[in-house]
Amino acid sequence: MDRGVELELIDELRSLAATRSFFLDETVAQSPVEQYLDETRFTREREAIMRRLPQAAAHVSELAGPGAFLRCDVHGLPVLLTRDRQGAAHAFLNVCRHRGARLVEAASGCAHRFTCPYHGWTYANSGPLVGAPHFESGFGGIDKAGIGLKPLPVHEAFGFVWVAGNPGGGFDFDGYFAPLADELDALGMAAMTIAAEDRMVCNANWKLLIEGGIESYHFRVAHRDTIGPYFEDNLSGYRALGPHLRSVLPRTGMASLTDTSRDGWRMRDHANLVYTLFPTTQLLVQQDHVVWIRQEPLAPGRTSLRLATLAPTGSEPGEAKSSDHWQRNHAITIKTLEEDIRIGEGIHAGLASGANDHFLFGRFEGALDRFNQTVMEHLDTAATRKSA
Repeated sequence: MDRGVELELIDELRSLAATRSFFLDETVAQSPVEQYLDETRFTREREAIMRRLPQAAAHVSELAGPGAFLRCDVHGLPVLLTRDRQGAAHAFLNVCRHRGARLVEAASGCAHRFTCPYHGWTYANSGPLVGAPHFESGFGGIDKAGIGLKPLPVHEAFGFVWVAGNPGGGFDFDGYFAPLADELDALGMAAMTIAAEDRMVCNANWKLLIEGGIESYHFRVAHRDTIGPYFEDNLSGYRALGPHLRSVLPRTGMASLTDTSRDGWRMRDHANLVYTLFPTTQLLVQQDHVVWIRQEPLAPGRTSLRLATLAPTGSEPGEAKSSDHWQRNHAITIKTLEEDIRIGEGIHAGLASGANDHFLFGRFEGALDRFNQTVMEHLDTAATRKSA
């Protein structure tokens, strides 16, 4: 983060805390309940947003070295990530081009070629079809060069392998992440590794889960027995950076900073930062590590979550910490996030009751409104593109 921006944000939040004020948007906003329930709406979101925009499909440590591969799902698409002999990352649909069988069953491993378990068609890990039994006699006139694995746009940045679910298409990754690229680079996540992780499926809409992580209005209530006492009451700030959000949630210690120690101020020592990388990747930045939250929306009321603690590898002095340290930190994070998830599931369970036809976003919940506006903007853009 630019040093001037960092100090500006700290000053802003310290001032608000000192005057017992809040970070306020101009107006109260509303969010229609139907947008969390409607099947047609969910299908539009998947096609127009999730499969067109980047997903952090893997951390680079999961695809380390030539020949490494990883099987995963990206917004309902079966994906195979590979690293070729030159070290370049690739993303393909994990589907044989002959009869559509799943090409790779293993979750991960090392291989430079993949052979379909159905008829033995073999592909290089860079994508081309390199062999198929009796191909010349049975498929005369078919050019092998045209039936390699179907590629997906892929890009390595900030310690992740990013995939857009647009088979055969392209994507301007650099342009998409430009508003916060320097900040994400500075986190050094490429030099981290996954120290601990949990995976779960939640019975809640994906937007509800994101909304629960970008405001602090609920902290002193929902997290009163965990992290609530360590954070300011209902005080957080946010900035929209293109389609993305940077949220800052100050701990109580930020208010006691003195101007004489200004040169040593560091945001991460006194606040949690949450980067919401639109649409479904979030990074919870803490003092000495980062929590990667990857969402995989499955249905209007079902969302798969991967929660991974990324820790420094210990290459710098003072960075080497025990596995127990990271496990303890991860356990605290999971306990807190599970509190949010339980509430999100409860919200979703009551959506169809008729109690509300819309939700209210208070002036101190502006990040939620900005996020939902971004969803609508992308849906509107897709509708315009489709009608053109």
